[in-house]
Amino acid sequence: KKCFPAKAVFAFAGDEVENYAHTHDGIQIDEFESATRRYPIYECLYNQEKICLCPAPVGSAAAVQVLEYLIAGGVTKIISVGSCGVLEDIPENRFLIPVSALRDEGTSYHYLEASREVACHPYALETAVSTLTDMGVPFTLGKTWTTDAIYRETPDRIERRRSEGCISVEMETAAFFAVSQFYDIPLVQLLYAGDDVSGSAWDSRNWNTQKSIRANLIECSLKVMGRL
Repeated sequence: KKCFPAKAVFAFAGDEVENYAHTHDGIQIDEFESATRRYPIYECLYNQEKICLCPAPVGSAAAVQVLEYLIAGGVTKIISVGSCGVLEDIPENRFLIPVSALRDEGTSYHYLEASREVACHPYALETAVSTLTDMGVPFTLGKTWTTDAIYRETPDRIERRRSEGCISVEMETAAFFAVSQFYDIPLVQLLYAGDDVSGSAWDSRNWNTQKSIRANLIECSLKVMGRL
């Protein structure tokens, strides 16, 4: 039996999670132990409110394991932050908020009946949009493509997903939205535009070295969380 803060930031942000916790007097209150590593769970104060801060493993199945642990420990409102690939001309590091996700992974089907797409929690989405708008932070709304197999993001599939309205691709959103619906808890994602897979060749745009944008994403997510 755990007693985590009710609000959590679940971040695909590398070392920036630990850096934020260590520079803002965060304390480690627990950890999730997987077969390959331990994921520390921190408690931080933001505007005098306790916030749970936890790094997220890549991939829907792995990430939902930790998400379930947080929810079982008392978390009831979640913002996930991370990066995504883009399927159209979206500037590097621009913020994206998925309004729905195309379900091309496996985990979501263990939480919801089969469907082509799954939508973001309306209240969580509205809160994120209004907060970033009030902050003057540019962002793009759209549908994302969630897939388990990054090396099967082939040109024909990319074109097919674009024709279905997807503007980005990542590995977790559909599963997160399914968990959100299953437990009826607000969850929203804030992503930044990383690599570009829209052209004839992959353009990494050095997406995995963007430490400043990751730190900024955590700060923005905390502001959203303050209103959620």
